[in-house]
Amino acid sequence: MRLRTLPFVFLLGCAVSGPGELPSDDGTTLDVAALPAHLVVHYPTGFGHRISIRGAGAGLGWDLGHDATWTPGDRWVLDLRPSKTTELKPLFDDAIWARGANWTVAPGQTLEIWPTFFHDRGRLEHRADLDAAHDVVVYLPPSYDENAAERYPVVYMHDGQNLFDDAKAFGGVSWDIAGALDRGTADATIHDAIVVAIANTAARMSEYTPVPDPDYGGGGADTYLRFIADQLKPRIDRDYHTLADRGHTAIMGSSLGGLVSVYAGVSRPDVFGLVGALSPSTWWDGTWILPRVAAEPTNPARVYVDSGDSGTSQDDRANTAKLAQAYRTRGATLDYLVQAGAQHSEYYWRQRVPGALAFLLGPR
Repeated sequence: MRLRTLPFVFLLGCAVSGPGELPSDDGTTLDVAALPAHLVVHYPTGFGHRISIRGAGAGLGWDLGHDATWTPGDRWVLDLRPSKTTELKPLFDDAIWARGANWTVAPGQTLEIWPTFFHDRGRLEHRADLDAAHDVVVYLPPSYDENAAERYPVVYMHDGQNLFDDAKAFGGVSWDIAGALDRGTADATIHDAIVVAIANTAARMSEYTPVPDPDYGGGGADTYLRFIADQLKPRIDRDYHTLADRGHTAIMGSSLGGLVSVYAGVSRPDVFGLVGALSPSTWWDGTWILPRVAAEPTNPARVYVDSGDSGTSQDDRANTAKLAQAYRTRGATLDYLVQAGAQHSEYYWRQRVPGALAFLLGPR
């Protein structure tokens, strides 16, 4: 994780100076009302390099850095005594600023950060070896190749050919997932994550639907989800630096891809704790999914549901509102959005997906 907050405990009456300790803001001895803060920067600098910290307050300034102290595991530590929440940022050799927005630390807080100094764009890996039937592309965030200590949540996304490249996307408009996540890294609004984009096949309608619909058939979602959960996910967790638990494993899609994502949350809640459903096909088989969601005892850790309200179908707004209500009734942590004027298309999903990712993954 990029940001963790842990309780900080100290003993009154013990004047102990830890590695890299700084004086309080006013240069006096510690006021017991202002608890010390502890900063841990995880970064493999290599021999002969260092991490320094600049900031506003807690003995820091923006013009000259204070060196953190290296400890085993490439953990650079610095003890601070802020009297209030203080902005700060690490530097490599006190010359190269960490990418992205400033961090903040409060009195009594232990702040662990995994900075990136040399990369501001993620990259794609085409993994033809992962499955013969589905093309799989993996997005790795800007920090991935630079900071091997960090582990990442993973977002499994359907209709993978629509996610990165306008030239390959349906209708010529992709979701720009790489751009959305790179921008989220830069402004700290979206936690860095790995995305596994699974392209659809001629079997899309079957794979993305949990039961047959009288007019359209389908009903092969259980097989498709077994492929993701039991075949693909173990390979991803083996090959990449992932956080493998349900609370850091998301599944997301639109239309039928939204439907199968909702179904994954109720049929495999042990695996998928984060659910993103953009314009889900809630109507499928007479809204079969609604009672299934209402009956599932395990809530997702977070669930995002949205729709538009325009076009010939009004983007199934009425049924999707019922889906959101089913989650609300269960007490799920829900973000539900209706985009005024939006229709059922990639053009609008591209606009909404940054907010969906920000909600599911949280900020840096």
